[in-house]
Amino acid sequence: MTAAPSLLVSRNPADPSDVLAEVPAPGAFATVGSVERARSAQRGWLLDGAAARARALGAIATAIEAAAEELAVLAVREVGKPLAEARAEVSRTAAIWHYHAQAPYEPTGAVHETANGPGLLLTRRRPHGVAGLITPWNFPYAIPSWKAAPALAAGNAVVLKPAPEATACAQRLAEIVRQAIPDGVFTVIPGDAVEGKALISTVDVVSFTGSTTVGRAVVHAATGRGIPVQAEMGGLNAAIVMPDADIGQAAAHIATAIAGYAGQKCTATSRVIAVGAALGPLRDALIEALRTLPVGHPAEPATVCGPLISEQARRRVEQAREGARTLAGGPRPDLPGWYVAPALMEDVPAAHPLLQDEVFGPIAALLPATDLDHAVRLANSVPHGMVTSVHTAALDAALHGLDHLDTGMIRVNAPSTGVDFHLPFGGAKASSHGPREQGRTALDFYTSSRTYTLAPVKTT
Repeated sequence: MTAAPSLLVSRNPADPSDVLAEVPAPGAFATVGSVERARSAQRGWLLDGAAARARALGAIATAIEAAAEELAVLAVREVGKPLAEARAEVSRTAAIWHYHAQAPYEPTGAVHETANGPGLLLTRRRPHGVAGLITPWNFPYAIPSWKAAPALAAGNAVVLKPAPEATACAQRLAEIVRQAIPDGVFTVIPGDAVEGKALISTVDVVSFTGSTTVGRAVVHAATGRGIPVQAEMGGLNAAIVMPDADIGQAAAHIATAIAGYAGQKCTATSRVIAVGAALGPLRDALIEALRTLPVGHPAEPATVCGPLISEQARRRVEQAREGARTLAGGPRPDLPGWYVAPALMEDVPAAHPLLQDEVFGPIAALLPATDLDHAVRLANSVPHGMVTSVHTAALDAALHGLDHLDTGMIRVNAPSTGVDFHLPFGGAKASSHGPREQGRTALDFYTSSRTYTLAPVKTT
């Protein structure tokens, strides 16, 4: 007897009784079938040429703009993203597709002189075939788009497996994308681990964003097959505040980076390192900033910190408050969803989870440092290296951070959160594996380089 397929259920984290999607997981066999159909469709997509791909990606961007408010409201409801952030994500998503709509016209190679005699030497980049994308729930439109848009622009077909918690958003995005491109070129496979493993076993290139534990398994499976893979994983990000910083501005930036979208970003700040005399003023300013930061239903325009994605996520954040002194963070807000109050902790032991693991919630540890070198050592002391923010009025301190911090991104006098889609994105150490994504760099990942030798026919 064949086992019944597992059911994927996506709930509103602000109202868990509100079910947005309830679909059967397709299973491994159906996933492999989708990849094979994508592989057949990819050939025609590539042969359609650069102009056709550019038009299609531009049309997708325009359609996203036309559906902007609907998409934002859906993200608010399905993944609990505050309305202002949801609108900003949709706007960025459209910009990503507009940006990559020009990519099909980018040069794909170069001509070189031969070493001996007449002829031509050429290099040319060609698509891998089918790109398998495994994406998280926290940016349900932007992350699938910054992976899919360059993959499609380069001539690949795409099979996307979104996180179950973002199933409805992914399906709606797919409806928009499929209106502009041929059948089979872009497919969404709802699912979980079974579908993800089947996808990796069949596609020609893999891009993953998610937890460190799952990301390592993805990398192991893909490299075992010898296919290109990139993985963006966890962050344990620090904000360094120097005594000469604008403490009020730094506290406002850091509070938002701790608690914006309930801290559910790989670029969120989870460690605040105060250097010397900055400690006392920063402590007071940050406590006040977190205390007054708007917490509430994500559909309210003023909300900055909404619910966590699940009851399990809330439990993880609350457990992370044990074993340290609470400076900010009261009881749970009296709301029906999975909410917690943004928290700032002090006197955190070195082995505490806040200093070892990504909690993925609105909570951070406040740590003292004697000087800038000490602050840099603290920032670099964790396995991850996604992003660090440095708050200072001194150019030499900023440059010191740029030279010595072991993170893929360094932001001076700005929150740790925030990504420029036209620049390479990625971390160091355990935060990332493989080439960078976003910007023009993404085109290199979704293609492979070929070298051609064209020699003339010798005549007698």
